[in-house]
Amino acid sequence: MSVPENAATAPEALALAAEFPSADPGQWRELVAGVLRKSGADPDSARSPEDLLNSTTYDRITIRPLYTGDDGLDSGFPGLAPFTRGSRPQGAVPNGWDVRQRHADPDPAATRKAVMADLENGVTSLWLATGAAGVATEHIGEVLADVYLDLAPVTLDAGTDYEAAARALLQAHSDRRVPDSAVVGCLGIDPLGTAARTGGRAEVAEAAGLAAPYAARYPALRLMVADGTPVHDAGGSEAQELGAAVAAGVAYLRALTDAGLSTADAASRIEFRFAATADQFLTIAKLRAARAMWNRVTEVCGLAPHHRGMRQHAVTSAAMMTRRDPYVNMLRTTLACFGAGAGGADAITVLPFDTAVGLPDGLSRRIARNTQALLVEESHVARVIDPAGGSFYVERLTADLYEHGWAFLRELEGAGGAATALADGVVAERVREVWERRRANLAHRRDPLTGVSEFPNLAEKPLVRPAAPSAPAAPGALPVHRYAEDYEALRDRSDAVLAATGARPHVFLATLGPVAAHTARATFAANLFQAGGIATTPGGGAEGPEAVAAAFTASGARIACLCSSDKVYAEHAADAAAALKAAGAEQVLLAGKRSAELERAGVDGFVFAGCDALTLLTRLNDTLGAAR
Repeated sequence: MSVPENAATAPEALALAAEFPSADPGQWRELVAGVLRKSGADPDSARSPEDLLNSTTYDRITIRPLYTGDDGLDSGFPGLAPFTRGSRPQGAVPNGWDVRQRHADPDPAATRKAVMADLENGVTSLWLATGAAGVATEHIGEVLADVYLDLAPVTLDAGTDYEAAARALLQAHSDRRVPDSAVVGCLGIDPLGTAARTGGRAEVAEAAGLAAPYAARYPALRLMVADGTPVHDAGGSEAQELGAAVAAGVAYLRALTDAGLSTADAASRIEFRFAATADQFLTIAKLRAARAMWNRVTEVCGLAPHHRGMRQHAVTSAAMMTRRDPYVNMLRTTLACFGAGAGGADAITVLPFDTAVGLPDGLSRRIARNTQALLVEESHVARVIDPAGGSFYVERLTADLYEHGWAFLRELEGAGGAATALADGVVAERVREVWERRRANLAHRRDPLTGVSEFPNLAEKPLVRPAAPSAPAAPGALPVHRYAEDYEALRDRSDAVLAATGARPHVFLATLGPVAAHTARATFAANLFQAGGIATTPGGGAEGPEAVAAAFTASGARIACLCSSDKVYAEHAADAAAALKAAGAEQVLLAGKRSAELERAGVDGFVFAGCDALTLLTRLNDTLGAAR
């Protein structure tokens, strides 16, 4: 094949997209406005058409549909301050991140076996819960008896038993003749996180005083964890989690230096923990913003840039996990793990899909570790340094989260520091406000939960697992929420009725008109009712109000829901509602928007996208006698 003589003489000849016409934001806005008009929206009612497509996070950050380079944001380079793009120049390349599996089974023999299964199949470090929420501290050596501790670091989660757990872990290293200089991992001492979860008082100075003496003997051992997940698990926002974690890091930095460590040494002994959610972009931006925040803190403390890096442990969100349709959790944790890996986490824990049910079994732990193996080995997420770098959206979201996270950090510091803000209820009150907004969105299904509030399966057989241990919590503890909890409580009530009577509470779907007219709304209504554990009996395509009423009587239902098109409603809804009431219907609902005229005609309630589904379903369960 011949090559033209001038093929490499003019660089401009290789200009990408040179033959395509140029585009500008104005043209894009015109196209957006056209699509919005076809959908029934009025683009002229907003400052710009794309404003109608904006959404808002729980930190009240506006998410726009289009981002450009006009913001002029510059996150620097990987491995350099402010470390937005990662604490190491090479990122996770070439070996991937630390695959860290959590173990909390109090049976030492079972945990010992599970630990080895993990380490032999891709896990690179262990996260061991001890004390009231896991293995008894006296069994730590037994659990780790088969582990090459110089190759597999261990991070403890000991709660208030951190002193005994630290001694037991370090004794296990000594028994295996691991040199002190080779002891890695983390003692996991976290008085603030423990206080948040249990309601006790955070004795930060006491904990740091116990931890600091280990520094001289074990130069590579991390001592304390600044954990943002208690705020996340209480329903808090990303910025609140950022602010709380960095505030904890500041408290530990102060306490460790007061206990005799240099500022640089103290900073290197703290690991940070964050939740990774199925919103991959928020996860990526949160981890990036956290590193930039810690860089600023340590810069103010006078540390040189090479001492300012943040060690991050990301764990997939416990709040997003569901007991119902738990296999969907595999998808949630895959997205969360991707976000954590792309966001630059140093260590990642994928919670098994049955975590919300109880202690995970061997299959769920296998899938959890293989999720990470697939992303690292097959999807090659770890082969790119800072894969999100350069995304205008990610850079803007990172900057916004930094700003809001820093504001919350300042609020906590202004309240007297992390321990005082926690004890005085400042953290709880701020988080509660976000949780109430989140709960309202869940109730209206604006935040959908696949398999729970959307596309539920009433015929599923619930998983059964041994109960997971947990430390007792006092009234002052931050609450622990799961986003699915309210819907799952209704499902539990329905299961109790099924067990007691042989049938679930049910609603009759009074379909009017031809199939094409009622299918969409009947499907929508059935999906919504089943989210609350209420079965649905289809109307069978009866023609006319009298036939609908007869089908209702035959169904044995007490409540009916009219389903059809607006055109059919205009002609027949009033007569059908009256016929259903005459046939004994205690309530007649209608799948569609609220109408004063139909209310006057006897319709008692309306089922539509954006309605308060949770309140409606709770009232229906109350009416139908579902057990509490």
